[in-house]
Amino acid sequence: MNTLIVYAHPEPESLNGSLKDLAVKTLEDAGHEVQISDLYAMRWKAVVDAADYGPAASNPLRIARDSGRAFDSGALTPDVRAEQEKLLWADTIIFQFPLWWYTMPAILKGWVDRVFTFHFAYGVGEHSATRYGERFGEGTLAGKRALLSVTAGGPESHYSARGINGPIADLLFPIHHGILFYPGIEVLPPFVVHSSDRLAAEDYPDLAKAWEQRLLTLESTEPIAFRRQNFGDYEIPSLQLKQGLEPLGRTGFGLHTH
Repeated sequence: MNTLIVYAHPEPESLNGSLKDLAVKTLEDAGHEVQISDLYAMRWKAVVDAADYGPAASNPLRIARDSGRAFDSGALTPDVRAEQEKLLWADTIIFQFPLWWYTMPAILKGWVDRVFTFHFAYGVGEHSATRYGERFGEGTLAGKRALLSVTAGGPESHYSARGINGPIADLLFPIHHGILFYPGIEVLPPFVVHSSDRLAAEDYPDLAKAWEQRLLTLESTEPIAFRRQNFGDYEIPSLQLKQGLEPLGRTGFGLHTH
């Protein structure tokens, strides 16, 4: 198995750094190939601008169209092309990051913004009366798997159904469904470390054991059962879930899982 780890934390000696290092060792010891995109160490440029698209950039800049033209013509910057090649190489992508202000760090969002270009991660496939492009279960990255490994400062109760921060599944839905499932990646249930700022040294061995177990079962873990867009659950072109498919009482993000 080829695994890409996209790592977003500025401190190598952090808990996130330890989990990243443990993932590399565990997977390599199990015979897997591993590549790492250490975004802070790479000094990753987090903002999209015209420089990303070279001669394909227009004036005024049109991000979607220009990024697609640059992708098609090979004009994307070398750092972006390298990350796209890593994604195409990988069978599994692990994202290791702290939950900051209810989402991923800005540098990781910038990685998505720049790497997930038009004609690579979106804007592919047929648009017709029965299909609305290849996305949400189809697309360039279909057949790959992804896992979010996330540290959160608050205790688990804060991220429960009645917790003040909201359910962790809801907080991660925009990443799981809107970033990863959109271009076809199957999304595994996340590995979440709660109360990460209060983790005592004596607690780390149990955490490490749990993380190793998740890593060694990546290939057998069932992905989150998101509904696929073009397979009968949604009206096209409105993309509304068809009446009667929702389980009784389920609303919101939960509508989009079986």
